[in-house]
Amino acid sequence: MDQSKQEEEYGYDLFPERKTGNNRGKSIAQSLFTFNHKCQVMLQFAMETSPYAKLLLSAMKSSGCKVLKERHFSCEDCDGTVSGGFDADSSQIVLCQNNIHQQSHMNRVVTHELIHAFDHCRAHVDWFNNFRHLACSEIRAANLSGDCSFSNEVSRFNFGLKQHHQECVRGRALRSILAVRKISREEAVKIVDEVFHTCFNDHEPFGRIPHGKKDAGFAYRDYENRDRYYANL
Repeated sequence: MDQSKQEEEYGYDLFPERKTGNNRGKSIAQSLFTFNHKCQVMLQFAMETSPYAKLLLSAMKSSGCKVLKERHFSCEDCDGTVSGGFDADSSQIVLCQNNIHQQSHMNRVVTHELIHAFDHCRAHVDWFNNFRHLACSEIRAANLSGDCSFSNEVSRFNFGLKQHHQECVRGRALRSILAVRKISREEAVKIVDEVFHTCFNDHEPFGRIPHGKKDAGFAYRDYENRDRYYANL
C-alpha cells in the first residue's frame, strides 16, 4: 500500500510528527519554551496524582508491560481535531501538546490512551485489520476514562436522558473509529453495535465503571489491596 494512503487510512495523518520524525531529539530550549514543556509537566502530574492513571500504570506493570515516561509517551503537535492517540507500531502514547491546555484534560487523555495501551498489552489487539478489536477498545476507553462522566457531559451541554452514559460511550467510540479509519458511518455503527454489550461490560482493570475521581480512587485502593492479597497467598 502507498505510504501516504496507509497514513491516511490508519489516522497517522492526524499526527504529522509520527511521519516526519520531528518528535525525536528536541533540544532543551525547545522543551523549555514551547508547549512541550507544559505538556511534560502536566503528564508527570497526571502519572503521579490521577487515580485513573495510577491504577492503569500499576495494572500494566503487573501484566508485564511496565510503562516508562520517556519511552512510552510523546508530546507532539497534532491536527486540531484530536487530543491524543495510541501508536500500536511503537507502543507509544501521543499527547497533543497544542490541543491540551488544562490538567483535567490531560488526565482524561492519559487515562483514555492508557486503556488502549492496557488492551494492547493484555489482549494482543489487531488494531489495523480487525475493526471489532478497535471498536471494543474505543468503547472501553470512553466508558472507563471519565470521558462520559456527568460533569464532562454537562460541560458539553449534554444532559442525562435514560441510559445517557451508554449513549455517550457509543457516540464517542463511533467518532473515534471514524476519525482513524476510512469506513462508512453505517459500517462503523454496525461494528460498534456488534461488540457493545461485551465491551461495555468489560471493566478491567478497574473492576467497575469509575464515574468520577473519587470513584476511581476507591477502584485504585481496591486494586492495590487485591495485589497485596494475592501476594500473601
